[in-house]
Amino acid sequence: MRAEGSVKSLKSRRPRLVVGVLAVTCTAAALLLGGVARFGSSDSSRAAVPAGAQSQLGAGFAAGNTGALVKQLQQELRAVPKDVHSLDLLGLAYQQRARETGDPAYYTKSEGVLRRALELAPRDLLATTGLGTLGLSRHRFHRALALGRRASALSRSTARTYGLVGDALVELGRYREAFDAFDTMARLRPSLAAYARVSYARELLGNWRGAVSAMRLALDAAVDQPEATAWTRVQLGKLYWSRGRLSAAEREDRAALLAYPGYVYALDALAQVEAARGRWARAIALERQAVATIPLPQFVTTLGDLERVTGHERLARRQYALIGVIQRLFVANGVKTDLETALFDVDHGVGRSRVLALARLAHRERPSIDGDDVLAWALARTGHCGEALRFSKRALRLGTRDALKEFHRGMIERCLGHHAQGRLWLRRALDLNPHFSLLWAPVARRYAA
Repeated sequence: MRAEGSVKSLKSRRPRLVVGVLAVTCTAAALLLGGVARFGSSDSSRAAVPAGAQSQLGAGFAAGNTGALVKQLQQELRAVPKDVHSLDLLGLAYQQRARETGDPAYYTKSEGVLRRALELAPRDLLATTGLGTLGLSRHRFHRALALGRRASALSRSTARTYGLVGDALVELGRYREAFDAFDTMARLRPSLAAYARVSYARELLGNWRGAVSAMRLALDAAVDQPEATAWTRVQLGKLYWSRGRLSAAEREDRAALLAYPGYVYALDALAQVEAARGRWARAIALERQAVATIPLPQFVTTLGDLERVTGHERLARRQYALIGVIQRLFVANGVKTDLETALFDVDHGVGRSRVLALARLAHRERPSIDGDDVLAWALARTGHCGEALRFSKRALRLGTRDALKEFHRGMIERCLGHHAQGRLWLRRALDLNPHFSLLWAPVARRYAA
């Protein structure tokens, strides 16, 4: 395997970090809901199901018309209720419908059919990994890790199981183990899925150029796959965005839309670029299109923030109110949203009496650098600045360059009366990405002066 496609190729530049204790958008981690992994077909004789459906669904991408595929599989299962393979595919198709619609009720449906498949075939690898990716999508990372390890025990040579394990370990703050899992995945099968994870690991370690290099390998691996190409272009654009390179980010976002017209994640990313350029009407129009397509919390939050900074307070409040409705729907379908809810609440001054308790709970469940950062910010905003500094240092312990985390550190230093140190961190954040937040970049500029 090419050396640039592994996390361990960083060793010549910096030692591996031993971590004692990240979201895709979020995101996750920055991967797709449930990750991008390839599945080899175990039954190529099923002409009724589109060729490559298992591979595409397992990769987190559509296999043609997913709604039609769901109906077709349901019809097959009415005729043969104990068909494990059809149950597997239906479980994966339900997860794809969740990604396409933003409706978490499909997660509940997916869990039901995949558990039925395991009842019929307890050693079924596809159902085991499917439930594992479902655990990732629901932010139930301990469960995802257990299922990933079970899948790995069933098939030590199957690369995708190591991606599942690594994704869960990242969210649990166990970075050294996670990066080892990603390296194993890349060694077993260099692929879009492996390269994307290696890119994310390098980004976490502060190796931006290495992250871009690995994501370009992922882009090469996505050739002739429109949705996969669009997803990878957006990830590459986000890497450029994180360093304030607006033209490069815009180029990738527009290339994503050319590859897969209407791709909702590209619309969201491009809206942020347009906002950074001061093209507010274009930014709002793009974000409204994203929200109308899939009303994900991160899209709705961005739209609300855009309305707020352009003086449309009533419209902003309407979007913010929608966040609570969406979060309750997610929780009702088994999705843990504590970390995301805590960050939204602390940023928008919601429920100050309970936000710190929520952030502490989220941190216990996800002791990652993101969990550290959200808890640090909640502590600072509620006046616990000494304790906030401890968690802010932990949030930056890998050497990650993240303008928002550095902004939080600067504000925490100010809170402690360390104004010179605070200015240094705020300038550091702005030097990295002057447009890192619709709400907080202007605050950083004010206090960095």
